[in-house]
Amino acid sequence: MKRNLHAGRPRSGGLSLSVFAAEEIEDIHLATVEVLERTGVFVEDEAALDVFADGGCVVDRSSRNVRIPQYVVEDAIRAAPSRLCLAARDPSKDYVVESNRVGFTSFGEGVLIVDPHSGELREPTKADVGDAARICDYLDSIDVYERAIGAADVPQQVGQLHNAEATFANTTKHVFMGPFSGYLLGRIVDVASVIAGGRDKLRQRPLVSFITCPVSPLKLVRDTCEIIMGAAREGLCCNILSMAMAGGSSPVTLAGTLVTHNAEVLAGISLSQLTERGSPVVYGSSTTAMDLRLASASVGSPECGLIGAAVAQMARRYLLPSWVAGA
Repeated sequence: MKRNLHAGRPRSGGLSLSVFAAEEIEDIHLATVEVLERTGVFVEDEAALDVFADGGCVVDRSSRNVRIPQYVVEDAIRAAPSRLCLAARDPSKDYVVESNRVGFTSFGEGVLIVDPHSGELREPTKADVGDAARICDYLDSIDVYERAIGAADVPQQVGQLHNAEATFANTTKHVFMGPFSGYLLGRIVDVASVIAGGRDKLRQRPLVSFITCPVSPLKLVRDTCEIIMGAAREGLCCNILSMAMAGGSSPVTLAGTLVTHNAEVLAGISLSQLTERGSPVVYGSSTTAMDLRLASASVGSPECGLIGAAVAQMARRYLLPSWVAGA
């Protein structure tokens, strides 16, 4: 079992960056719960609307708008675990996520690769998916593996199931995957259950976690709802990861974008906890600024780093594990 060093402690020489003061973090939280309670979020999935309605939220089925009271949001935050043990096929590579410990993963999902033999820029194949997993499995600095690329040479309706097969067969580390739908999540859980020796054993030693993204601004689309609820019912972790773009799908200011980002993630966490109280979640972010010249996401920019640091502050305020994008 692996426990990494704490961030920001003098004994380790770690770096701590506080983008906002504690009072400003509290202001962002209060603005967020106001947005969720007064403006609400769009929820596309009918079953998710039922869950929110049963949990005390105000649901308008004609517009699919859900307004989430502050007490529901804050109860969901308290219910979510602050510590996770991400099991691996090799138990020595089990990874513990807890207060201020910092680890690293690969980033997904690459749509093109440079062929290692010809130098050609091309679409990845299923064999490439396995090779990428094997490379990251070798690297000690990669603590858990997020599928780095996706196979383009398989039927895309079940592409994530092919990606899961190639990934599981080539890494001994914990795996994060975006399953793209509730149906595919269920089939990936079937595969992971066979590897673990049964569904009960998979719950005891979760070899896989899932990733899903709300659509900015303030939308939980059908696939996102299915994945959040499906992971909760299976007792598996779901990384709810906003990809807001400051100046595009969210306000251009850092604080304004954090409110939008926070509302989307907390809406997803509320759905998770209303589905199955105590289900494991990660407070995720690939939020960054939009390049106003190219209308593209400026991942790796200074703004992305500042947003990532602020997201980590928000997650610490909620005592939740966090996951932030870099380059």
